[in-house]
Amino acid sequence: MIVSAIAVEAIPPLGHDEAMTLASDEYDRLLGVVDELSDDDWTRPTDCIEWDVKAMLGHVLGMLALQADRTEAMRQIGAAAAVVAQTGGRRLDAMTDLQVREHAHLTPAQLRDALHEAAPRGLAARRGTSPEERDIPYDPQVPGESSWTMGYLFDVIHTRDPWIHRVDVCRATGRAVDVTPEHDGRIVADVVADWSRRHGQPFQLTLTGSAGGTYAAGSGGATLELDAVEFCRVLSGRAPGAGLLATTVFF
Repeated sequence: MIVSAIAVEAIPPLGHDEAMTLASDEYDRLLGVVDELSDDDWTRPTDCIEWDVKAMLGHVLGMLALQADRTEAMRQIGAAAAVVAQTGGRRLDAMTDLQVREHAHLTPAQLRDALHEAAPRGLAARRGTSPEERDIPYDPQVPGESSWTMGYLFDVIHTRDPWIHRVDVCRATGRAVDVTPEHDGRIVADVVADWSRRHGQPFQLTLTGSAGGTYAAGSGGATLELDAVEFCRVLSGRAPGAGLLATTVFF
């Protein structure tokens, strides 16, 4: 069967309401995985080399706290900026390290409970942002990265982040990743559009699996085929990529 490719310019951007629906579903899926973790699972290494499962979920908890409370967000950003001023590096890396360290004392049971409490608060704060707030410029302070908007951060990045970490936790603990076209496929399609804008080259891309699809930009160019989830792992730096797949996308 011949499958028509979707032109990348026809992929609609994630609107605020759709992003919040995806985020709500993603938190439910991630928390479902967390609830299934055995005692041994929490110490298993993940694709984020310095983090085991517990450390990764400590980061997720810290990010939820940042989303839920503006004062907490400024505290984390300020603390990370102070570290960068002294030691160099990226503010984002310093902030995620802070999140992991500040929750390292929690037991797995405490961390599980805290995640269940924090997820709805973070989601409610994100859902309640106004159009004016989402239009505010945001500097991610990443070399080579242009300015974002708060909407891109809160609607797109903060939805991708728990999604890719659910993939990480499932891989670390030997679980199959629950993937559906409606949820994961929409997140992946948005990643495809972002990736295409970043490199600006023609391509034909076939992503396999339940979250997949066939996408194209321009005529000619590279022809690529790989699993949809693996595509996102490559673009996030979790697996090597060459050619157009060396173009990174933020998660």
